[in-house]
Amino acid sequence: MCRLIESMKLENRQIQHIEWHNKRFNEARRQLFGMGDELDLRQIVSIPVSLQNVVYKCRLLYREKVEEIQFQIYNPRNVRVLQLLNDDEIDYAYKYEDRSAFDRLLAKKGDADDILIVKNGCITDTSYSNIAFFDGKRWWTPDTFLLNGTQRQRLIAEGVITVAPITPSDLGCFSQAKPINALLDFKMTPVVEIRY
Repeated sequence: MCRLIESMKLENRQIQHIEWHNKRFNEARRQLFGMGDELDLRQIVSIPVSLQNVVYKCRLLYREKVEEIQFQIYNPRNVRVLQLLNDDEIDYAYKYEDRSAFDRLLAKKGDADDILIVKNGCITDTSYSNIAFFDGKRWWTPDTFLLNGTQRQRLIAEGVITVAPITPSDLGCFSQAKPINALLDFKMTPVVEIRY
């Protein structure tokens, strides 16, 4: 089976919101590999003393156990335009290392910076994030995600975003859209344009 990834934000030498990553990591190990034990990423991830005081992406690759840990300075993507694309077959219920399904769709994005995937008539995710839409009063996120991201889960739990069914025909009801993932600060993330 393909390895899984857990991507975490390391800031001020601390992994941000590690409890949400622990939850997803252990759920995936239980569901896909039948592992009954709970591992704590705080005890697995050792932060090298050589790391500078900047934001890093900490990337874990794992199956039953963590096989590899990588640290790289985080450079946010400059995503301004999303191309709406349909794919009713895509499956990314777990954060797989194999991203070939996204690569095939990204090849069709034209001059857009990324894609926004429609599956079975419903808005899902971009190639690297969940998404939220602002209607002038509240932020909403689709109930038809591909991957239930840790940042998405946390923002829902904190009442920052609300879950709703969202289709392409609903997009005109929103004035803004923002990507959501564990490396992005939701308040500071720039809004994106969506092309149909």
